[in-house]
This record gives sequence, structure tokens and C-alpha cells, in this order.
Amino acid sequence: MDLMADVRDADRLLTQRAAGRTPPEVGRLLSAVEEAAESSKLWCGAAMVMAVFGGRDGRRAAIAGLAALTLAQLVSNGVGKQLVDRARPPKEWIEHDEVEDRPDSSSFPSGHTAAAVAFTAAVAPAWPLAGAVCVVPTALLAIERVQSGAHYPTDVAVGAVVGLGSAWLTRRLPHLLRHRL
Repeated sequence: MDLMADVRDADRLLTQRAAGRTPPEVGRLLSAVEEAAESSKLWCGAAMVMAVFGGRDGRRAAIAGLAALTLAQLVSNGVGKQLVDRARPPKEWIEHDEVEDRPDSSSFPSGHTAAAVAFTAAVAPAWPLAGAVCVVPTALLAIERVQSGAHYPTDVAVGAVVGLGSAWLTRRLPHLLRHRL
């Protein structure tokens, strides 16, 4: 049994199903969420709203979210994509036009997913309601990255792990430094 072959087969199957079975109106919603999240616009906007209207908890959540997002982007885009040069899913797997509008960079890991998960996971402990609201666009974005043909499911899964790790480290680092200094 070749685990990597099984993972590649699952990636192919899930990518083709996601791209081929998504109703057009759902595809448009997913594209709108991705466009809002491009260059972290959605998360920076959310942080601004939290900071302005959320009081002390909102400011703490915004700072934690943006710090985790920054770390996740550094790890996923600055390190991960440089170490793993993985091609995007083949265009012939994707049955819609969105496949033409994807980056040329490495597919692994998903930087969009890493940033979204990092922001959401860091915000949630500081302001649970805001974290719960952020879960919806985060999940839609992760689905969109596969549905659009920009990523394989494993790229998204590893991006989510990077995001969770970045949120955890961002929240723990001040405590770790306090005890070490």
C-alpha cells in the first residue's frame, strides 16, 4: 500500500468533484469570499471593525488575529511555498473558467487558508462571538480554494494546520517569553 499514491488519488478525486459539482450560484458566492479575502482585505477589515467597536476585547482580538495571520503568511508563503514546489491542479480537471485566474506560485500550502484559519483561531479565544462569525468565511474560503482549482485538498489541510499553529504560537509566545526572561 502506497500512502502517497492514495493521497494523490484522493486529492485528484476531491478536486474534480468540488470543481465539477458546485452549482453556479454557490461558485459565485465562493468567488466573492475569495475576492474579499485576497491580500487579507477581509481579515484586515474585520480587525478594524473589532478594534473600533469591540472595546478592549475587540482590540485584543484584532491584534491577536493580525499577528497570527502575519505569521501564517510568512510560514506558508515565505517558507512552505519555497520549500515545496508543487504545481497547481491540472486545468483539465476543472470544468469552469475560474481555473484561468489562479496564481503561478507553488500550490503547497494554501496561504489563503493558512491566513484565514490563523486569524479566526487567534480571534476566537479573545472574543468568541467574533471568532464564531469569522468561521463562516474561513470555511467558505477553504472550500473555494479547491473548488476553483487553485489548490488540492491537502494544500488546504496543511494551510489550516499552519494557521492553527500560527494562532497557537501567537497566543502562547507572550507567556513563553515572560517566563524565559
